[in-house]
Amino acid sequence: MRIDLHVHTSPRSPCSTIDPTELVQEAKRIGLDGFCLTEHQVLWNWEETARLAGDNGIKIFRGNEITTAQGDVLVFGLDQEIQGIITIQELHQIVKSAGGFSIAAHPFRGFKTFGVGQLGMTLDQACKKKILQFVDAVEIRNGRVTEKENEVAREVAEKLGLKGTAGSDAHEIVALGTWVTIFEKDFITEEDLLQELKTGKFTTGFGK
Repeated sequence: MRIDLHVHTSPRSPCSTIDPTELVQEAKRIGLDGFCLTEHQVLWNWEETARLAGDNGIKIFRGNEITTAQGDVLVFGLDQEIQGIITIQELHQIVKSAGGFSIAAHPFRGFKTFGVGQLGMTLDQACKKKILQFVDAVEIRNGRVTEKENEVAREVAEKLGLKGTAGSDAHEIVALGTWVTIFEKDFITEEDLLQELKTGKFTTGFGK
């Protein structure tokens, strides 16, 4: 089952130009099984996603991209919005209490972490990034970062024993499905998605 775990739409994410209806059509065209709406600090409600999915055969799941003082985190299974910037420790406690699942999003995107010129850090240095101590998984394939930044994330996840996920981080329709998370098992509900994330039975790959 091929799911793009990281997608933004307009106007909920002001940085995105993707119309939600167009998103469903494009997902079907390129052969995705579904995608996750992970707006910045905004959570879709269940009724809206059900209407958007309609009878197109595309599964739509809800997540959230939350800004912490240590970096961005994709969160699933948390039915609340978190405004403003909080610490990764605070977010970890909230997600843990809700039984949710958290993923460090693009953790080595150069301009937000160490600076592009410093991506030559050692693997041990990269593993000490604070956010990695308080998440369940690492986004190791992101469509908006460089190949090198993705590779650092992959190596770090492997060394720390954390599962790696993938998503396009699409802000334009052409980016949808650049990277996807491939689940072993088919599922329908958000509870199923959460369970499959927790079991770790997935890999990453190209979505088109």
